Amino acid sequence: MRKVEVKPYNKAWPSMFEEEANTLRGIFDSEMINIHHIGSTSVDGLKAKPIIDIMPVVKNISRVDLFNTAMIDIGYEPKGENGIPGRRYFQKGGDDRTHHVHIYELSNSQIVRHLAFRDYLRSHPGVVKEYRNLKELLSQRFPNDIEAYIHGKEQLVCEIEKKAMVWYQNLSEQ
Repeated sequence: MRKVEVKPYNKAWPSMFEEEANTLRGIFDSEMINIHHIGSTSVDGLKAKPIIDIMPVVKNISRVDLFNTAMIDIGYEPKGENGIPGRRYFQKGGDDRTHHVHIYELSNSQIVRHLAFRDYLRSHPGVVKEYRNLKELLSQRFPNDIEAYIHGKEQLVCEIEKKAMVWYQNLSEQ
């Protein structure tokens, strides 16, 4: 059973991302266009489950499956699309996960969604505080129920995401 554990922001998370990103660059090589640190561990001051979320952007999503063995060799479990069409998802660490890798092809709209959410939080400390407080409350209320924890965040995440997409679009138009 996965325990819901939300930790204070750890200044080591960006370097943990960089270390893993370098390993992934070595695996995906010329197929990878870019790689981003996303999720709560990418936002300074935000409490998070201590799992580094990584988003490589690739030229051709169907070629990612060719790298499954290399990913297994460095400790990842390939999960295919795992409920999101056009994504390839990998997790590392079993029930004590340390990393999630969400791979998208360059044209996928999920890329902008993830980056907008991250960058909006990075630029809005009041929203970070609200989200941090909710995550802490939910983790205390549902320490052994990851589904209830996720469900409890959904409404606020959707609200933040809508605002983030408008904000991000306005930034790109300037």
